[in-house]
Amino acid sequence: MIPNLALNKKNVIAFYKMAYMGKPAEAVNRYVGAEYIQHNPDVADKNQGFIDYFEKMTLDYPKKDISFVRAVAKDDLVALHTHQMWPGNEDYITMDFLGLKTMEK
Repeated sequence: MIPNLALNKKNVIAFYKMAYMGKPAEAVNRYVGAEYIQHNPDVADKNQGFIDYFEKMTLDYPKKDISFVRAVAKDDLVALHTHQMWPGNEDYITMDFLGLKTMEK
């Protein structure tokens, strides 16, 4: 199956934005399969570990915001470059790499 790169980028951005902006359980339910593997040592593996981390982040930092600078897709991988704006004038530039199985939503 040839991946739909535009759809993969669209879905990854939707997943990330939904989780980051306060709906991690909905994001996982809609976009994540049975297994979520996290490579950030501050976030636990598995779907519930992801949900727990982002729910706490939403409670601790309700006024954070995010913009998506670029998304690059190749095969079953999407690289996401973001600019995160946090309370207290702290900004972060991040890169996340998400491996996809098949995203046909």
